[in-house]
Amino acid sequence: EVRLVESGGEMVHPGGSLRLSCVVWGLNFHDYAMGWIRQAPGKEREGVSCISWSGARTHYAESVQGRFTISRDDARTTLYLQMNSLEAEDTAMYYCAAVNKPLPGGGSSCPLLSEWEYWGQGTQVTVSS
Repeated sequence: EVRLVESGGEMVHPGGSLRLSCVVWGLNFHDYAMGWIRQAPGKEREGVSCISWSGARTHYAESVQGRFTISRDDARTTLYLQMNSLEAEDTAMYYCAAVNKPLPGGGSSCPLLSEWEYWGQGTQVTVSS
């Protein structure tokens, strides 16, 4: 059984930082590109960031570029998202996802939402003063 379990979400003040984690079971983690997708209240899901199977390539949404950093630890089969300078607009449920294919365009973009094969249940991030 494949499981992706996110953690690390909580309420934080604007300007604060959080690190999200996603532990993966049941698949060959090293073979999968990984990503973070979020969904804010009343809005559609949007891709936040993705990382290639090797970790060599990453891509970020323009809204988080320079503030968020995605990384992976294959020995721990864990995906991370370091989020700094958080803004109210970052409030959302954050999901991790996995797909067994290279990142599109050699890492110039992330897979479409429909292309992700496995999803976690999400962790809530709330940025509020």
